[in-house]
Amino acid sequence: MTFADPASPSGINYQELQGSLLMFEVLGVEEHVPTAYTKAGEKNPAVRANVTILDGPQGGSTLEDCLVFPKVLQGQIRSRVGQLVLGRLGQGVAKAGQSAPWKLEPATAADKTKAEEWVARRDQPQVSSAASAEPPF
Repeated sequence: MTFADPASPSGINYQELQGSLLMFEVLGVEEHVPTAYTKAGEKNPAVRANVTILDGPQGGSTLEDCLVFPKVLQGQIRSRVGQLVLGRLGQGVAKAGQSAPWKLEPATAADKTKAEEWVARRDQPQVSSAASAEPPF
């Protein structure tokens, strides 16, 4: 039997990931996640996802159980619960007085090949080391 280590809370630092190839495993939609910035009576939706970083400085790492708050990015992945969404993290055009929105740029053919290879490796059965003849108790 194999046991998993406890997960660490993950947050997405969009600035650090700009330009990276990201794969979102969309887990669900949270209709209201209160934060320090939520105003009284305001709904603050988020998309829950595991985010795998496929290239760039953090390439090969996965951010587990993240909440995605940027509205444009949410709109791109919200309807994809149970699916993998692939794209490069970029920014759109800022409206007056606002920050440029985070969004996913479409993946290229090379990006898709990289993601397919990663998924194939992830889905391979894990081979455990030789079992000890001694019982664990």
